[in-house]
Amino acid sequence: MKKIIYRNLATDCIKFFLLTLFTISIIIWVLQAVNYLDFVVEDGHGFLVYFNYTLLSFPKIFSRIYPFAIFISFSYILLKYEEKNELIIFWNFGIKKIEFIHFFVKFSFLFMFLSLLLNALIVPLTQDKARSFIRSSNLDLFESMLKPKKFVDIIKDLTIYYDEKDINGELKNIFLNDKLSLTNSQTTYAKKGVFEVRSNKKILVLYDGKTINNVNGKIYEFKFDKTDFNISRFNSTAIIYQKTQETSTVELVQCLLIVNNFKKNIVNKTMKDITNCTAQNLKNIYEELYSRLIKPLYITFLITISLLFILRSKSDPTFKSYKFKVYFLGFVFIIFFESSSKFASINLLQNSFISILPILFVSMIYLYFLKTLRIKKK
Repeated sequence: MKKIIYRNLATDCIKFFLLTLFTISIIIWVLQAVNYLDFVVEDGHGFLVYFNYTLLSFPKIFSRIYPFAIFISFSYILLKYEEKNELIIFWNFGIKKIEFIHFFVKFSFLFMFLSLLLNALIVPLTQDKARSFIRSSNLDLFESMLKPKKFVDIIKDLTIYYDEKDINGELKNIFLNDKLSLTNSQTTYAKKGVFEVRSNKKILVLYDGKTINNVNGKIYEFKFDKTDFNISRFNSTAIIYQKTQETSTVELVQCLLIVNNFKKNIVNKTMKDITNCTAQNLKNIYEELYSRLIKPLYITFLITISLLFILRSKSDPTFKSYKFKVYFLGFVFIIFFESSSKFASINLLQNSFISILPILFVSMIYLYFLKTLRIKKK
């Protein structure tokens, strides 16, 4: 009978958790998808790139909402059971509160494992995959981003201007400035230009113009009747390099082992072989690994906070204020551990201390349960 009770309670928690997680995540995803329209409107990427990028942002949203959804779901279900007097039935049936707590602590390990899987594996993988769509994009909507009598610089190091566009799609009086380096640039003027696609590459064919090259302060110029300007060789202004957040967890751990000389050669890898593996980026790597591997451990603590509701009955005159205190405590700790990654540093002792905080918090609240239940028993 006890197994049936626990199974029904666990099922209710899981259902409400999934409902909360997906509902809030979808709302945030829709709002974020509107912001990502900049990839099309400003950066010139196509709608397929936009769709793939926004879709792959879902796991990251899940990971951010996950702790909040956990606390809200478990606390809501426990309060719901209390309001319907179902918890009293549990106690009268012979279920001890400490056994009830043990069940939920064990149950929390499932959610903690899923959070670890999400943060350490799925989110970095999908973030890197999303960035790869931008890296491989050929700016297929670039032409539509150009506006007459307006300087457009959606492509890095390239500025384009033209007077007007006729019904045949020809651009009139074109100006292009290509910043080759800090000291070198190329400026091109043309009376007419037409976009063409050759071998999946976007080409701007220019007619009747002049190119001026500025090389280390020296000016060279030549005129042309017709020339090709390869737009595809440029990148948009969007960030296309791999960030630390998009580097795999395995590579970040290997980087730390190499940098700290725990193991000088890991499968013949060096710092240069691992993206973002530099001494200057060490603090960011520690922060990222803390977010992926340590933060999920707080899931058990959040679930044990929601269990504080079983310590008082709704018939207690102070129950309403007690509910407020428990919710306040839960939200404070959510804010705390979401921002706790900033405590990570290049100091191994400090990192070791903040890494055991989840275990310390769970131990403290468990001792509080033991003390409170012992007192009530007397």
